[in-house]
Amino acid sequence: MIESLARGWLLAWLVWSAVPVGSLVLMLIHRVTGGRWGEALAPALRPAAALVPLAALAFLGVGVSLPALYLWAADPGTVKPDIVQLYLDPALFDLRAALALVGWSVLALLCLAGRCSPLVAALGLSFYGLTISLVAVDWILSVEPHFTSSAFAANIALHQILAALAWAAMARPPRLDEDRASDLAGLILATLLGVLYLSLMSYIVAWYGDLPEKAAWYLKRGTGPWIAVLLASLATGGLLPFAALLFARIRRSAAALRVVGLLVLIGVALHLAWYVLPAYGSGAGAAAAFAVPGLALLALASVPVGRRLARIGPSRRPRHA
Repeated sequence: MIESLARGWLLAWLVWSAVPVGSLVLMLIHRVTGGRWGEALAPALRPAAALVPLAALAFLGVGVSLPALYLWAADPGTVKPDIVQLYLDPALFDLRAALALVGWSVLALLCLAGRCSPLVAALGLSFYGLTISLVAVDWILSVEPHFTSSAFAANIALHQILAALAWAAMARPPRLDEDRASDLAGLILATLLGVLYLSLMSYIVAWYGDLPEKAAWYLKRGTGPWIAVLLASLATGGLLPFAALLFARIRRSAAALRVVGLLVLIGVALHLAWYVLPAYGSGAGAAAAFAVPGLALLALASVPVGRRLARIGPSRRPRHA
């Protein structure tokens, strides 16, 4: 039961944290590039990005349960000794996670306080690009350490951005008129295409490579109930939103975008479950069952924390005569 609880918490945390981290990335991008879309989405992105420190705190449940979550932590002999010594080590795992989550939390607080200049935002995006390349492999891909994918970290980054955009569509910010709703729809469509493209190309590259480790990873997720999960993710979070956003009337409707955002979030959650749960074999069902209350608990905790931290505003300097 403890193992199932820990695995369910990992999945719940991955799904829930995608929105705060993705919101932070969007705020950093807007600080560098500007644009009316960022101003319109700020009422939704600020409270979500304020939850990044909570995400760092909630990760403690993952950090203390590594043997139940990752085979390499329970039995280091399952991977090559040099990999264990140089990378897949519990202490190094926790160190990388702490570096990423603390760094992201500092960036979020700087954005909320109005102290994130374009230079700081650019450096923050570079830091995010570096750290997501490490922790995406740690948190998700290493549940089966023999599978590797060079595009996986970029795909997870796009999942986080897509989840944040979907959340912004559901939150329906007060500044979301028809023109800005169309801007948001375009961002969702572009990010969605990026996710679909990277996922498809990763599969094609693995298929052409015809390597046993990669084939085994996809075969495990292409049989039994997991093919149904994948198809549900593709239909709910990919094909239906894509088809809907082709219509100008839907792109300009904030109410219609709320439905699109909900579909996208469900698709992201199912896709992350498809990445993680098959590694647990017969224990996947129990892990999924525990993930639901874990996600609900994180969502409930988000309301007071997000509201309080979102009140942090730019510090005002006293004026001198």
